[in-house]
This record gives sequence, C-alpha cells and structure tokens, in this order.
Amino acid sequence: MRVVLAEDLYLLRDGLVHLLRAHGFEIAAAVESGPELLRALTEERPDVSIVDVRLPPTFTDEGLQAALEARKRVPGLPILVLSQHVEQLYARELLADGAGGVGYLLKDRVFNADQFVDAVRRVAAGGTAMDPEVIAKLLASNARNEPLARLTPREREVLELMAEGRSNAAISQRLYLSESAVGKHTANIFAKLDLAPSDDDNRRVLAVLAYLNAARS
Repeated sequence: MRVVLAEDLYLLRDGLVHLLRAHGFEIAAAVESGPELLRALTEERPDVSIVDVRLPPTFTDEGLQAALEARKRVPGLPILVLSQHVEQLYARELLADGAGGVGYLLKDRVFNADQFVDAVRRVAAGGTAMDPEVIAKLLASNARNEPLARLTPREREVLELMAEGRSNAAISQRLYLSESAVGKHTANIFAKLDLAPSDDDNRRVLAVLAYLNAARS
C-alpha cells in the first residue's frame, strides 16, 4: 500500500515513515510543505495520504488546502488528516463530496501504533476514521439541522461510533447493547437519512458523511 506523508517536523515525519514501513506500507513520498504535498498527491496518486493541517510556508491550512485540491483533481483520493487542530470549515469541506476515504485524527489522542495503522488502512479502503472530538465539534456547529433532528440520542451515539470506524459488534460492546439492537438502530439511521439499499454504495460510509456534512447547510 503506497502512502504520501506530509509533516513539517522532521523527527515526527521520520518516525511515521519508519512506523509505516514496519507495518508493510510503501512510502511514495514524505514531504514538508503544502506545494510539495499537492504535487506528490497528483503525481503519485497514492493509496492513502497522511496530512498535517499546518504546513510551510505560512503554517495555517496548507495541508488541508492541498488535500482538498488533490481530491478535486483525483476524486476519492483517500486522505487521513493527522493534526493538533480541528479546522472545522475545511474538515467539513473535505467530507462534503461524500466519496469516503476520509479520516481526521488528533495527534495527542493517538495512543498506540495499532490504532493509527488501523485508521490508515480503513481510510485507504474507502472508509472513515474520525476522532470523537472532531465529530463533536463538527456536529456542535449546527445541532438543529433537520437530518440531525430526525435521529434519537441513541441513534446519534451509534452513528458517532460508526464515524470512528467501529463495527456493530464494537458498538454493542461500547454502548452495552445487543448486536441486534445496534442493527435496528443502524437500519433506522439509514431510513432517516434516506439511504436506500444499494449494491454499489456503502451505506455506513454514506450515513457518516451525510451526518457530518449536514453541518454545512
């Protein structure tokens, strides 16, 4: 699996390179600035990219801007944001195309290598990997939006855990519910978000993206 990595701090960038290689990833490029990232993403077209938000030259939002531009040029390009900051506007825009393959983790809340590697693989496979704090901030920006208002508190809890990439079995353990109960909540979520059964689409991913994108309207 080929990875493009963007991180301006040398020690962290080098550490991520070694970690990923140790887990069988191929590093297609490891860059430190926004322009380098955009060029690497469009030229290398990796299986997944790991992107810091704030990169040279201005250390504001170059990483996310490059990721957004790359997703326009290469639709569905998997992007995992790894940052100390939650940039709500750009995070929502990154989620807005509904193509999946999106993650947003906070550096100080990644506690072990297995957790991180699992998130990378999940995003590369077209899924989502969202830190709960990121989800909370995105949802808090517009709690009265109609799609959100349709969901019960329990359904919102289930969907937030889905956004973290958790299976029904994992959700049942976290919420102390049976798997059949989680399945019923999941079916209700799909219905309330108007996601009909389809052989071509992953409704779990579409539900997460529809829920998070609702904060834009």
